[in-house]
Amino acid sequence: MSCSVAVSNSPVFSPSSSLFCNKSETLTLSLSHLKPSSTTTTTSSSSSSSPSPCSSPSSPFCLRLPKLPLVFTSNKDSGSQNDAVLKRKRPTRLNIPVSEHAFCVPATPSAVARDVVEAEGDGYSVYCKRGRREYMEDRYTAGVNLRGENNLAFFGVFDGHGGAKAAEFAANNLEKNILDEVIMSDKDDVEEAVKRGYLNTDSEFMKKDLHGGSCCVTAFIRNGNLVVSNAGDCRAVISRGGVAEALTSDHRPSREDEKDRIETLGGYVDLCRGVWRIQGSLAVSRGIGDRHLKQWVTAEPETKVIRIEPEHDLLILASDGLWDKVILQNFIAMLLYVYSAFVKHDFDWNVCLMSNSC
Repeated sequence: MSCSVAVSNSPVFSPSSSLFCNKSETLTLSLSHLKPSSTTTTTSSSSSSSPSPCSSPSSPFCLRLPKLPLVFTSNKDSGSQNDAVLKRKRPTRLNIPVSEHAFCVPATPSAVARDVVEAEGDGYSVYCKRGRREYMEDRYTAGVNLRGENNLAFFGVFDGHGGAKAAEFAANNLEKNILDEVIMSDKDDVEEAVKRGYLNTDSEFMKKDLHGGSCCVTAFIRNGNLVVSNAGDCRAVISRGGVAEALTSDHRPSREDEKDRIETLGGYVDLCRGVWRIQGSLAVSRGIGDRHLKQWVTAEPETKVIRIEPEHDLLILASDGLWDKVILQNFIAMLLYVYSAFVKHDFDWNVCLMSNSC
């Protein structure tokens, strides 16, 4: 599950300078380089009167190196006939040199070993947890004070399938490609600019010898406007006065317009073990990658632009790993309850990003 939460009246939702006062560099976190020190931790960004846990030496991130194997040599002074017979039957021993220092040994790939990741940036928090998959396939990106603009922020959640390569590529490139198009065509249609950013990212990925795919949901905030886009079944939800309001619609083959589009292109959609799939394979109809189904799986997003108003409470970006497990309105109520508890203790949750590879 992957999730982003923004609280109204915080600088994420207003031109106030508290979130964007520090000219910090964009924080783009690639989960392939992070490993938690424990499977369950919690994060919350504090107010200006409390130090940020991000810089604390007790950060939940650490790199665990595998223990070195020990090599034992056999006793050479045995001269019995039985030992000689055994030695002739055994294969020649391989003496493998062992490093004396653990840090000289390559670490276990973090994509395989990582279970939980938590982090905080300037005004937002991140949580990632591996689900049923063998390893984490989700990625995210988050940044504020982008390109020298103190009212520009970008958040994205990328739910990988068939591996993490597409999600990681999107996390590393989609923000740049979208903002390049938006800023370059400042007065043009922002929806078209975001569309070009998505399609350019997909085109760049397809040129590489990489496989897999990724659903995407992104949100960027500029000059008081919130621009939310998605391709796949990651969703964006906003709370208006405590009432949940969906900003995106899932792209699945079961959607009538998506089914018609696929069939018009010569593909087929059928029901496989209770799930509608393209060509009997993929259960989402849009996203980055999926080269074997590219004829039918488009990276073209759907985009919605809204003006941020004072009654907006929370913005949540999440993959189906979250949405399939919660009742939307109950989830919003829980977040608002937790937020109110933090406010009483002088904490401020501006943005929270979470991820759980299901």
